[in-house]
Amino acid sequence: GVRWLLDPLRRWLADERFAGSRLVVVTRGAVAVTDGEVPSPGAAALCGLLRVAAAEYPGRVLQADVDETEESRRALRSVPAYDEPQVAIRGGEILVPRLVRSDPTGEPAAARIGGTVLVTGGTGTLGAEVARHLAERYGVRRLLLLSRRGPDADDVGKITTGLAEAGAEATVVACDVTDREALARVIDGIPADEPLTGVVHAAGVLSDGTLDTLTPERFAEVLRVKADAAQHLHELTRGHDLAMFVLFSSAAGLLGNPGQANYAAGCAFADALAEHRRAQGLPATSIAWGLWETPTGLTARLGDADRARMRRRYGMTAMSMRDGLALFDAAVAADRPVSLAARIDPSALRASDGPPAILSALAPAARGVPETAAPPDLAERLAAMAPQDAEDTLRDLVCAQVAVVLGHERPQAVDPDRSFSELGFDSLTAVELRNRLTAATGVRLSATLAFDHPTASVLAAHLRDRLVPARDAAAPILDQLDRLSDTLSALSAAGVDGDGRAAIAERLARLLRDVEAGEPDGASEEGVAGELRDASDEEVFDFIGREFGIS
Repeated sequence: GVRWLLDPLRRWLADERFAGSRLVVVTRGAVAVTDGEVPSPGAAALCGLLRVAAAEYPGRVLQADVDETEESRRALRSVPAYDEPQVAIRGGEILVPRLVRSDPTGEPAAARIGGTVLVTGGTGTLGAEVARHLAERYGVRRLLLLSRRGPDADDVGKITTGLAEAGAEATVVACDVTDREALARVIDGIPADEPLTGVVHAAGVLSDGTLDTLTPERFAEVLRVKADAAQHLHELTRGHDLAMFVLFSSAAGLLGNPGQANYAAGCAFADALAEHRRAQGLPATSIAWGLWETPTGLTARLGDADRARMRRRYGMTAMSMRDGLALFDAAVAADRPVSLAARIDPSALRASDGPPAILSALAPAARGVPETAAPPDLAERLAAMAPQDAEDTLRDLVCAQVAVVLGHERPQAVDPDRSFSELGFDSLTAVELRNRLTAATGVRLSATLAFDHPTASVLAAHLRDRLVPARDAAAPILDQLDRLSDTLSALSAAGVDGDGRAAIAERLARLLRDVEAGEPDGASEEGVAGELRDASDEEVFDFIGREFGIS
């Protein structure tokens, strides 16, 4: 499904003919809204992809999940007017998704789990920490840690020693969890006297990139680990009496984090799979993790600018490992299949620039105009300026937005004549700059804006051309001719007789021949056309009076 949707979606977004249009993608059964509904994990993966597309191209994409009633089909016609990236229509009613705060009362009790708990990605940072937490808090005494490298992974000795100190025996196995047969052999090899009682699927890979750079192969690379492996675990453990089945997902799947369409699709699949299992009476918890303080295999590459972007967009700040493990307990104990586990600062969310609609219930005043946005009369103000002043104003605007996306405190830190690539831009910062300038100017801008116009100065000149079209050199003359037309329409009132009208007509005919020929009476720039072009209102009327005898 993702492969089918990716190509037409990318082609539509890249086609400038549709720059002012909105694409509505209609799904059925991709989200659960009412009691008894169960989403299709495959269709849910499309939701993850579309949420990112809507984030990278604001206002261009909307997903509508529609039931089969006639009322809903009629209601679908009004959907494009909604300022939302996703809606669901049930019985003609249009619904929107919102995250709400969950406040568990007290500390969730941790049921003790016997037997064997399998942890994928078990030698990674999060997998190892969760394994130790399972031993210390849940009393797990046998852990099966799976990873691609298995015993050859970094710090394996340290991990197993730490688990032994916590009272647990750990077996580390090299297994590609995307290989169903290999995974089945590992599960079948679990001894009967220590049966499988829990699963934590913490494995994952990233292949980040904006939508225009992601290929089907890069989607498959990520989906195999996050989605295929989850499906294998679901099927292969169906006959086991599990106390927990935990899937590690990401906020990217719910929020549509730009640059992570493939990862968001995989995480949305995992979230829906948890709902699917719950509907079958099986244990399942999908935890959509936010940002961690501790660098993990998936977040080690995040820099200060990336973290600042997450705070600007989502009000999200990093959580400690201790807080994250407490949220793990709360999510497992909660009677719901999917939870977002993240630290979101409401004040940061209110101050953020255009946070996703799904977060608006957490900070009701959040969805305002960014402080850096220009007023709506920007084009009018620029048109009243001298060309150089207009370009200077736009250059200051561009530098201010570049400073924000790069994490600089002052616009003066941005050299307007230095290329964006030299300043540290990548495809994701280019998308953010494009979106911020679109919001600030009210002009739809190309996805390749920062690459087509590689410096702040060049980009400012481009924006000037878009916002203030070149002044037509003939406009002043046409204005004067409009005034002349008004004067000529009053010839009778001025007492001009037939001979006077004939003289005026002859003179106008000669002027017309001169203009069409391009050489007025041999006088070129000094002739009548030149006079009219440069004349003031008073001088034009003086000219009429001299030529036609009209006062």
